[in-house]
Amino acid sequence: MVLRKFTLLLLFILTAATGFAQVRIAGQVTDAVTGEALPFVSIYVKNTSLGTSTDVSGAFAMRLATAPDSITASFVGYLPQTLPVQKGVAAQTVNFKLRTNAQQLQEVVIRPGENPAWAIMRRVMDNKHVNDKRKLTAYQYEAYTKMQFDVDNVGQRKGKGVVGKAITSLVDSQLYLAGEDGRRVLPFFISESLSDVYYTREPKRSKEIIKATKVTGIGLQDGTLVSQVIGSNYQDYNFYQNWVSVLQKNFISPIADGWKGYYNYELEDSTYIGDDWCYELSFKQKRAQDLAFNGRMWISADGYALRRIDVKVSKSANINFVESIALKQELLPVGERAWMPASTDVAIKLVGLTPKRPGILASVHTSYKDVVVNQPEKPAFFDKPVELLSSATKQTENFWEKRRHDSLTVADQQVYATINAIREAPKVQRFTNLVTTLSTGYRSFGKVSWGPWPYTYAYNDVEGHRLQVGGKTNIHFSDKLELRGYVAYGTDDQKAKYSVGARYILSRKHWSEIGVEHQEDLQQVGLMSDKLEASPFFMGLSRFGELLGPMMVRKTSVYLQRDVMRNVTERISLRSRRFTPQYDFAYYTEGPEQPDKVASSFTATEVSVLTRFANNEVYVENDNERISLGSGSWPVLSLKYTLGLNNALGSTVDYQRVDAIVEQEFVMGRLGNALYRLEAGKVFSPVPYPLLEVHTGNEMPFYYEATYNLMDYFEFASDTYASLHYEQYFEGLLFNRLPLIKKLKWRVLASSNILYGSLSQKNLDLMPAVTPSGATQESLKALGHTPYVEVGYGIENIFKILRVDAFHRLTYLDEGARKFGLKFSVQFKL
Repeated sequence: MVLRKFTLLLLFILTAATGFAQVRIAGQVTDAVTGEALPFVSIYVKNTSLGTSTDVSGAFAMRLATAPDSITASFVGYLPQTLPVQKGVAAQTVNFKLRTNAQQLQEVVIRPGENPAWAIMRRVMDNKHVNDKRKLTAYQYEAYTKMQFDVDNVGQRKGKGVVGKAITSLVDSQLYLAGEDGRRVLPFFISESLSDVYYTREPKRSKEIIKATKVTGIGLQDGTLVSQVIGSNYQDYNFYQNWVSVLQKNFISPIADGWKGYYNYELEDSTYIGDDWCYELSFKQKRAQDLAFNGRMWISADGYALRRIDVKVSKSANINFVESIALKQELLPVGERAWMPASTDVAIKLVGLTPKRPGILASVHTSYKDVVVNQPEKPAFFDKPVELLSSATKQTENFWEKRRHDSLTVADQQVYATINAIREAPKVQRFTNLVTTLSTGYRSFGKVSWGPWPYTYAYNDVEGHRLQVGGKTNIHFSDKLELRGYVAYGTDDQKAKYSVGARYILSRKHWSEIGVEHQEDLQQVGLMSDKLEASPFFMGLSRFGELLGPMMVRKTSVYLQRDVMRNVTERISLRSRRFTPQYDFAYYTEGPEQPDKVASSFTATEVSVLTRFANNEVYVENDNERISLGSGSWPVLSLKYTLGLNNALGSTVDYQRVDAIVEQEFVMGRLGNALYRLEAGKVFSPVPYPLLEVHTGNEMPFYYEATYNLMDYFEFASDTYASLHYEQYFEGLLFNRLPLIKKLKWRVLASSNILYGSLSQKNLDLMPAVTPSGATQESLKALGHTPYVEVGYGIENIFKILRVDAFHRLTYLDEGARKFGLKFSVQFKL
């Protein structure tokens, strides 16, 4: 009983003491000039989490365990004010009178019942054009980028599959590192680059000069291509744009013009970021499946500029193989009130096809310094948007120690050591060699690369079993001269086919090259278009089965190509081809007026000039090849003129031909992405029909966007034509609204092919009904006034890699025409 009374007495004393020790501070916040009460003002103790806010009448009250030295009031559009607190006074009144910030452009109006964050967002919108770096005439800076890739989900259990077994069988357990979540990860790639980046507004141009690069990775055969795509230009995230591109996906910016329709905002706090007093806003996407961010941003009270942003992408976003994306960026003023990034950090987690497969953790850090504004370079300076200096890959470790913006951490040094310890393992080398061969079509052996492998074997009704072996020299042989060739043999026709060629790079600065080729091989009339030259997989598969319109073609060609100016490429070529049909074919050499002059074989010698214009197109170099990274949303225009020379090098025909192509990809906001290709052409003289535009059909079960998917090979030919190919990728717009299907993350797409064409009577009259051998010649089919039309719809992202398209043919539904068909393709798309 005594113990119980003592305990109750002790509790009473402690409670009373606590109550007496509390300090109550109350007051009101008003405008220093008008005297109006200010609602939603932040009241806080600096460097602590203690604080409150005023009510609608500007009043506040807070209880504290001890009396602080001072309390601070801050509010949108007003200068913060700090007032002292009296010591030893249990209850006291502190009234604030805030003065407006004289540097503000306009007053902040918080409307009755309105979210206070909206007032800040309106001011951000009013000042976007002032704070956006794109308003500058020009700017330049030095950028340092460090990129690291780690494999996770390995080492936790015995590896499964090719990758898992290869890794777990060859890697010593001591080589695993600890990831951020404590799980073991295996680094396989790390890179550093130091670049000078330049931008000019009129005309809009950018350039990156990579001064130093250091690439270390498992399976890399050559780091020059990687070095060109890891620079800061590809880590440029500008949230002042309405759309921010991450992993080639366009996310709506939290400070986009239509901000209120995509996000919910809250005013969380006010605090200092460096020397800048900022308002902290949180934001969340309104619809889970939108490509939008969730996170926080800090807006400077002086100028309403974006000072810091910290965003993440929701798992519900429909992005393949991506589990999470986090992006942090800090910005600083650089002159004329424009703000530019001081540092950017990106972390991406990529998952395997299944939860048990290895995933990848990617992290990228970029820092910027030595910013110079409004000193534009001359337009010619930007002719080569990405330039890798010859000394970039040869810098010493002493250079890196002096020039890195931040020194390497112990963890970074351990990553380098781990990668160097395992990248020469035989199993890893065999696996990476296999992946490289499958993706590029070639397998390198020293100075020579074998391939392309899709042509290695085929079986058809003319050649029987066709066996082919070929190759080309690579950059280890020469960085200017490339030799290439192949030999092939058919077991049924017992004929050898071959090709030999060479190309020489005259200049890499203004890319110039010259090439020559001699070839004798079997081709198909409907598949001889120059548009198919870059499609080894399609062309390799087209050699199987029945060959339609097979012709033995002996070709000799020479060309000269040069970038005559930025965005403009010219190509001049001379080509002579001898066509020897392997089927019943004939034509009137002098027209139907002289029916006794009939021939089956013919020779065409032609000169062609190709002009290609692609505004803002960016190229990178991979050994002796150039790879286009696209021209953004600008259209690409190609114009080709061909002149057939009669009697030149044995030519038996003369003609003129013009072809034009316009193609473009662009973003359509919430409707996703779209692309189109417009083509038109005309052959001005009657010629044997293999020289006409024989429209490319597709009889295979695989989808190929350069073909008409329900048209047969050699079904239609034209001497005048115009066509439109259109594809619309809706991303997750439709299926993301369906409760059960949205979990599959399927994506809907639509496409259409429309072709207008005609064939003049003069061309039709060139074909005799009977060939010299007495066989009846199949008549050529031409399009009439009605266009050929096929429409398609499909689903992509099935099992993350499969695309299925369904096509309907709407015109020329004659007997035997395919009215409906399914096409399949495999694609790795985020």
